Amino acid sequence: MSTQENLRSERELEKQMAAAANGEAVESDSKKPTILVVTPEITYLPEGMGNMAQRMHAKAGGMADVSASLVSALYDQGADVHVALPNYRRMFNMDVQAHHDREYSRVRENLGKERIHLAEDRVFYHRDQIYADENLRVSLAFQREVINHIIPQVRPDLIHCNDWMTGLIPAVAKRFDIPSLITLHNIHTEKVTMAEIEDRGIDAAEFWEHLFFERPPYSYEESRIHNPTDLLASGIFASDHVNTVSETFLYEVVEGRHDFVPDSIKNELANKHYAGCASGILNAPDVSYDPLTDDSLAFKYSAENVMEGKAANKRRLQEATGLNVNPNAPVLFWPSRLDPMQKGCQLFADILYQTVADYSDVDLQVAIIANGTFKTHFENIVKMHGLAGRVAVVDFDEDLSRLGYAGADFMIMPSRFEPCGLPQMVSPKYGTLSVAHDTGGIHDTVEHLHQDCSQGNGFRFQHYSPEGLRWGINEAIGFFKRSYEEKQHVLARIMRESATRFNHTTTAAAYINRYETMLGCKVGG
Repeated sequence: MSTQENLRSERELEKQMAAAANGEAVESDSKKPTILVVTPEITYLPEGMGNMAQRMHAKAGGMADVSASLVSALYDQGADVHVALPNYRRMFNMDVQAHHDREYSRVRENLGKERIHLAEDRVFYHRDQIYADENLRVSLAFQREVINHIIPQVRPDLIHCNDWMTGLIPAVAKRFDIPSLITLHNIHTEKVTMAEIEDRGIDAAEFWEHLFFERPPYSYEESRIHNPTDLLASGIFASDHVNTVSETFLYEVVEGRHDFVPDSIKNELANKHYAGCASGILNAPDVSYDPLTDDSLAFKYSAENVMEGKAANKRRLQEATGLNVNPNAPVLFWPSRLDPMQKGCQLFADILYQTVADYSDVDLQVAIIANGTFKTHFENIVKMHGLAGRVAVVDFDEDLSRLGYAGADFMIMPSRFEPCGLPQMVSPKYGTLSVAHDTGGIHDTVEHLHQDCSQGNGFRFQHYSPEGLRWGINEAIGFFKRSYEEKQHVLARIMRESATRFNHTTTAAAYINRYETMLGCKVGG
């Protein structure tokens, strides 16, 4: 019997003894292992990096989707899955509270109330701003409740953590011989001393040997106050396995291609990779992204009537954003937050006027439906060159963004880096082709359309430059000029392939396979 199987048998015996002591029915040894998914649900990033500026509820890196759709998909595939998340009783405003309640209800409908474990603390209850100095405090309060209450209650066989806000939990799991996996949706981290951790009610002395410190620790006492621990690096260091949300991004970090990644994260991730304990598993779009059922659309459609559906939604998109109503105009759609550090806004700004001018013969149009620090620059370009009617720059709105996916012909995503990315997976579901930079998750999800259009689902440019983006747009317009029948055939193929490829059933199956490899036993149904 393997070490993991021995440990699991011991934990199973402990569970049975505890159940017997409480007068509960004793479960058999054949019971599937219990998986505890620990997610903050809302991923906190530094100001300007997250999607919060354009969406009051956070979907930074797809975390909120993962907390609902993925957990439900794991359960549907037979996993004994529990989820721990903060109890956000009162969110930033009523719109956010309503969304939070909907996602909570979705998970509860599938899992049942007894499988959802809410961490309670006043810091979760009343938040009056999205980005706040208390993010670290929120993280420690959440982890305290998970460590002190939820883990002892669930007695999991494996703990699945997510990002820096759960970075202490793999160290706790290591202390008690519970296998753990941590998923990196982004590379942001925070540092905190053990003294601060203990001030929040977490006994760091129990597991301090499994933490990653700013400098090598000499002893607990020596490091308690003056040697901060790196939360994300600790999660990577202590976990049994780590996965990024795309395989290519994992390789890029390990190979040192991104200078913004701290050495602590890069080195620990490299150690895990070379030890065979790191992998990439793609996120997936929320199940609601389906043009056949999406209530935000003017006309619902499928692969069978894609051209009719996109024509009706293009008209509504043009009307809603102030673009000239022209059914024959190719429309480029920008859905990503306007973050110049990551999303490549400067590349598009450099070529926007010239591209629109060069394709005036086909009335090329651009719909930017997003918020962020770069928005003013696009507005100034439109004003300076008199591009109203040809270029629309409007605030992010959930329904309008979904209409953009359906009504546009192409989606622009010139990201400098992309841990995973969701727009390039949502777009082809709606028959909209991506023009995207070849990096991270984009590399794993966008294949350049072949000349005969028999393969590929978008246009991928290699060189991160205005010229590279312009080349990709030129390729896209070349496809737009093909015949109606050919476009209809190609878009229908891409929609069908995307529905099969980009979904939480596929993602959940990959995680279940990883759980089974770690535990050495069956997890799924």
